Amino acid sequence: MSFLHKTRVFLWGQKPATKLEQRLLLKIDCVVMTFCTLLFLSNYLNRANFSNAYLTGMKEDLNFKGKQFNQVNSIFTAGYIIGLWPNNLILQVVPPRWWLPFCGAMWGILSACLAATKTPEQVMAIRFLQALFESSTFTGCHWILGSWYKEEELGKRSGIFSTFAQMGSLWSGVMQGRISQTMNGRLGLKSYQWLFIIDFALAMPIAIFGFLSFPDTPRKTKAWFLSEEERQLAVARLLQHKPTKMSWDLLKRVFGRWHIYLFSLLFGFGSMLESAGINSVMGFWFKSLNFSKDKINYYPLSLISIAIFTTMLAAYITDYVGSRWWVNPLMGVIVCVSSIMLLVWDIPYSAKFFAFAIQGAGYMGQATNFAWANIVCAEDEQERAMVLAGMNVLSNIVNSWWNFVFWPATSAPRYTNGWISMFPLSVFATAVALAIVYLERKDRRKKLSWTGPGDEEGRSDGEVVNELTEKRVTEEDDASSNEEKGTKA
Repeated sequence: MSFLHKTRVFLWGQKPATKLEQRLLLKIDCVVMTFCTLLFLSNYLNRANFSNAYLTGMKEDLNFKGKQFNQVNSIFTAGYIIGLWPNNLILQVVPPRWWLPFCGAMWGILSACLAATKTPEQVMAIRFLQALFESSTFTGCHWILGSWYKEEELGKRSGIFSTFAQMGSLWSGVMQGRISQTMNGRLGLKSYQWLFIIDFALAMPIAIFGFLSFPDTPRKTKAWFLSEEERQLAVARLLQHKPTKMSWDLLKRVFGRWHIYLFSLLFGFGSMLESAGINSVMGFWFKSLNFSKDKINYYPLSLISIAIFTTMLAAYITDYVGSRWWVNPLMGVIVCVSSIMLLVWDIPYSAKFFAFAIQGAGYMGQATNFAWANIVCAEDEQERAMVLAGMNVLSNIVNSWWNFVFWPATSAPRYTNGWISMFPLSVFATAVALAIVYLERKDRRKKLSWTGPGDEEGRSDGEVVNELTEKRVTEEDDASSNEEKGTKA
């Protein structure tokens, strides 16, 4: 195997065996991936813009006091938690091509409403409603990705999808900086108000694109851009299992297995390693140094850049090696090293900048852990939806009080308790990841003992794809042969 081929496999996986599957995968990437990533970008851009708006004028204009900023975030979190399971279950009944774009349009409209708020209480009410709609996106899109992609394709797509959250933060910082320089005062609006209006302007075209093009799931798709043969292949190329459905035994299927408990614990507490980014602590440090608004917006982008790089690196490596658990202890080690430096605090400016920036590594387990859950729960569509939502439910429940206890705005910029909390979190995430590995392997051995090697339920995706596309491959070969004969003649 040549170096170039190995590089290609590492970056984008093995090339599909047939032209039909190559064309199908390209279409899935162009439509499903594009819509999901743009929707999530819009979602997270709104969140990042809110933090940047608070730091660059909204706090003073709306007269925020004490812990009201934390209260807004906690109210948003409460709405997000309330919406998670209902939204993922709605996707089992209402076609995703309608529900996801509708939710995207609604939070865009509510973003425009934020520009007109006059009090912190009005902000709290709108952020709660936004959270209900935004909660459809992250776990809903992860469920969609797990419905369309094979195991060896899923990690890197999940990584690309997840990094669009950080790109939203990256773009928000740049955008706020430029708006502060060029649009502050235009039409009587402050720069942070323009941020919310731009959120609306970006959300609406993405929602329209979804209404027109999003293809639902492989078994239900009637997408205009897929041929009947491609629709069949979209189902056939995935690992075959008995279809599951919404029924009264769903709770038994979900809570009678270990999946929801351990994956929820893994992400619920492991995601608190993202706290430095979630709470914009780097921006508060720069604000304490009396830096300009531009620097407060631009400099924390270093943390976001590290988050994007480490998330994508982990996603590519996990797909390549076929193992995902090791990401959790690795990100724990990096975050703990950074936390030690920030606990010491009296270190050179450049070292402190570096320590804040590498806190971005706390995001690297996000994509791989959701891809891992998608793979482990692949045989039950509804359980998979519930587990993915459950991971985010516990994460947001923990985050709703974690911020108050360890990351209150009043402890800026040192956040001593926050850095200390990183150590037990890292140990706990590693222990849960190891427990999942053990139980996953135990289940696999049990399944093999029931079915025998090579006799698992359903055929392999390769066998099914070959059966479906055999005729197409033969036709392509015949066409090529006829062309050669015509050339010789």
